[in-house]
Amino acid sequence: MSTRQHGAMRSADDTVGGRQAPTVSPARRKWRPYILSIPATVILIGILYPFVQGVGYTFLNYRATEGDVHFIGLGNYLQVFTDPLFWGSVRITLTFAIVATALETVLGVIIALLLNRSSLIGKIFEKVLILPLMIAPVIAGVIWKLMFNPQFGILNHIFNLGSTFDFLSEGRALWSIIMVDAWIYTPFVAILVLAGVRSLPKEPFEASAVDGAGWFYMFRRLMLPMMWPYILVAVIFRFMDCLKVFDIVYVLTQGGPGHATSTLQVNAYINSIINFNYSGGATYMFILWIIVYLTAQQLVKLLGRAQARAAGSEA
Repeated sequence: MSTRQHGAMRSADDTVGGRQAPTVSPARRKWRPYILSIPATVILIGILYPFVQGVGYTFLNYRATEGDVHFIGLGNYLQVFTDPLFWGSVRITLTFAIVATALETVLGVIIALLLNRSSLIGKIFEKVLILPLMIAPVIAGVIWKLMFNPQFGILNHIFNLGSTFDFLSEGRALWSIIMVDAWIYTPFVAILVLAGVRSLPKEPFEASAVDGAGWFYMFRRLMLPMMWPYILVAVIFRFMDCLKVFDIVYVLTQGGPGHATSTLQVNAYINSIINFNYSGGATYMFILWIIVYLTAQQLVKLLGRAQARAAGSEA
């Protein structure tokens, strides 16, 4: 490139809207990236500071009833890991997360397939389906607690169960909470999967129909492999959310009867807010964070593999 052409290009680059662009000094050019990154840095500090402080509490004996706060190392972790109540909470939390996610996924996929057929009833049902998602989980918990009441609850009246049948008794409370969670969040799974089903390419299904393939064959060999990424996204969202469940459980049972529904979040709340044991509650929350983080990593890997298989099916 000649010197004249290079000069002409620099002249064009320095011109904005027919006017000469302002000259930026080398010092401003050097500091500009740092200045522009200030908002993101402030937000990052706002996110990380409470997290780091919470992790720091797990190494202290921070209790509101004790004035002397000092470093105790792994004392809180040793206390938690040797407590049978903690392992019971892990079992209850995982049972709730696995059963609720599986139930909501199966029901959500079935509802999505039914709604995929265009009809007036389907369009009306789509509007009704979203109603539980418009109710705050706390409010939904209060409503269901009234419905579960053995004395005047509507469920005992409809199913003629009598006043002695308690949906929130020790043996039934966890399953009743799972049912409430499924009532609230199955529409979320259904809507997500329905969006995926409607975005699938039509050509493979039309070609299979010409070859005489039945609906079940097309569902099993074509639709299901291509739907897996959407289903897995729903599973990831719901499983992570179920591991952190608190509001529905606390409104319905407050972790009881006994410890029948004491999830990790509920135990963290009881330790921190009820018993003023801030370090104990922080230890519960940090362990829960590790469980959620590791689980999310594995599910995201599964999602990547499912997307690769779906791309192969579409090809």
